[in-house]
Amino acid sequence: MNEYKTKNLRNVGIIGHSGAGKTSLTESLLYYIKTTDRLGKIEDGTTVSDFDSEEKKRRISISSSVVPFNFEGIKVNLVDIPGYFDFIGESIQGMRAVDLAMIVVCGVSGIEVGTEKAWKYVNKIKLPRTFFINKLDRENSNFEKVLSNLKDTFGISVVPIQYPIGNESEFKGVINVISRKARIYNSKTHEIELVDIPEELLEKIDDCKQMIMEAVAETSEELLDKYFSEGTLTDEEIYEGLIKGCSSGDIAPVMCGSAQQVIGIDTLLEDIVECFPSPEYAIPQKAVIVKTQEEKFIKIDENEAFSALVFKTVADPFVGKLSMFRVITGKLTPDSVVYNSSKDKDEKIGNIYYMKGKSQSSTKEIIAGDIGAVAKLQYTNTGDTLCNKSFNIIYDKLNFPDPVISMAVLPKAKGDEEKISSALSKLCEEDPTFKISRDLENAETIISGVGETHLDIIASKIKTKFGADVILRTPKIPYRETIKGIADVQGKHKKQTGGHGQYGDVWIKFEKRLDGEELLFVDAVVGGVVPRNFIPAVEKGLKECIRQGVLAGYPVIKLKATLHDGSYHPVDSSEMAFKIAASLAYKKGLEKAEPILLEPIMRAEIIIPDEYMGDVMGDVNKKRGKVLGMEPIDDGQKIIADIPQSEMLTYATDLRSMTQARGSFSMKFEKYEEVPASEVAKIIESVKAKEA
Repeated sequence: MNEYKTKNLRNVGIIGHSGAGKTSLTESLLYYIKTTDRLGKIEDGTTVSDFDSEEKKRRISISSSVVPFNFEGIKVNLVDIPGYFDFIGESIQGMRAVDLAMIVVCGVSGIEVGTEKAWKYVNKIKLPRTFFINKLDRENSNFEKVLSNLKDTFGISVVPIQYPIGNESEFKGVINVISRKARIYNSKTHEIELVDIPEELLEKIDDCKQMIMEAVAETSEELLDKYFSEGTLTDEEIYEGLIKGCSSGDIAPVMCGSAQQVIGIDTLLEDIVECFPSPEYAIPQKAVIVKTQEEKFIKIDENEAFSALVFKTVADPFVGKLSMFRVITGKLTPDSVVYNSSKDKDEKIGNIYYMKGKSQSSTKEIIAGDIGAVAKLQYTNTGDTLCNKSFNIIYDKLNFPDPVISMAVLPKAKGDEEKISSALSKLCEEDPTFKISRDLENAETIISGVGETHLDIIASKIKTKFGADVILRTPKIPYRETIKGIADVQGKHKKQTGGHGQYGDVWIKFEKRLDGEELLFVDAVVGGVVPRNFIPAVEKGLKECIRQGVLAGYPVIKLKATLHDGSYHPVDSSEMAFKIAASLAYKKGLEKAEPILLEPIMRAEIIIPDEYMGDVMGDVNKKRGKVLGMEPIDDGQKIIADIPQSEMLTYATDLRSMTQARGSFSMKFEKYEEVPASEVAKIIESVKAKEA
């Protein structure tokens, strides 16, 4: 049986800028407590949490992975979360499963874009947070400088609960500020020696402790009174206040060490146990009671009926679908039936597992606050709620950003279409920021994601996981054609052969339609010059014709065609003859009526910090865009602009490089507009080249 109680759990999400050392820190913790017998290295592809072949190849984390371990009777679930911005979906999933975010910061480069984004995100979802300043053994690393930057950037709540002994290559130990335990590490034998706090650091440690006491005193009236009257607090009060302040987000403790040298890891473990909140302190989860549609906030509680949130789905070609979940109330046992309240379906639970990187180990129960996985659920997807039917609630969904970049995906080898289609739908289940659509006009399958690397990795996964090679290429732009002028033309089809001939004769006036995009056909025939039974054939002929324009073969929109005259032959006229006559009139009429090319215009909302305003506005103009407005928002500006779709194909990458990844945008189709003359020739040229 599971001996853990909810109070003995700690769920910690490790986030931060790409390359700050999050995966190395996970490895270091596992190695220190002897869960692994060697320190896995990202360079060698031997880490527990980066197990995917793509992660090994690229040396970056691509998906959030759960790594549990036990330390002094406490079960810690570490969730290693990718820092690379293309995997924002993984961050959203991983952060939903934890009670606290540990933002890893590099001791050399300090605060980076990923640090700011991580802080913003945890603030948004009101998640407690701590900092771990890593890589203090590196040249040019500076704990004090990084600490003071954290304070300046993120505010007074940032307090150091650990302090380093030595710096750069001389960095050899860490002091626990509250307990005043100083430890020196032998990086060769990995042995630890308890020592007295070095003389030169005594004052520093006293300052840090004072800082902690001041921050803790702010968390309750009682502690504030005691601190003012006595000037000090007991260690027990400090720990209690820290957990409370950390849970409410008022205090962000700062820890330090070197993951690669395994320095500071036991001090970190000590603080995870003593200062990090257990799930009992977690923010209550927002839910809706299905029966009454009332909103309710539900605390993590092992004594309630069972409920859980599925925060991530893993599509494994061998094991099938794995649903990873966090139990919010009660507990889950194997071979039971649970209710998926999001889909209104019963699900049969087989074996339940704890995840550890890519491996799973069976267990007899998973309790409130803990993280587990179950295979082969029939109806369940990411964001769904599983619960006991008597406790019928639906937890708040996970909110994922819309995709911002699209590519057409083509099979490299004929006959792989089915394999690719099945791979794409499985990957879509796994990754909510990835979307598939079908462009019927150009017969292309379009995949959309958060960035170029995101789509690149999707293509690699189709090959490595599902055995089909694909080519990614820029999607075709859905141009349209219309006319600017007016033309009144005759279309006459007359063919005399032995026996029945063919005869159809129409006069059609073509002009631009102002009140819609579909073809507007007007029957203005008088005196039966075109018999009633042939008029639908004329309309049908025109409807078939508008699929191809006369300039570059794109569909024609905003066209009005008035049939007003014509003639017929009592024997030789037929529907087919009038259809052909209509198509002759169409070709002649459109060529005369000033045909023009139209392009799709996207309405883009671009959010950027103030300092990038000039660059981004200049770029919008370069892209033939029109700025419609600007409005100040928290931390920056929102620019609203109309920009041609053809200029937006790589905008995700352009904006990222212009704003050092601080900018974001969303876009949707707005309207069609005339293509400038300078661009028309290029488009027609490229169409001709493809046809050649």
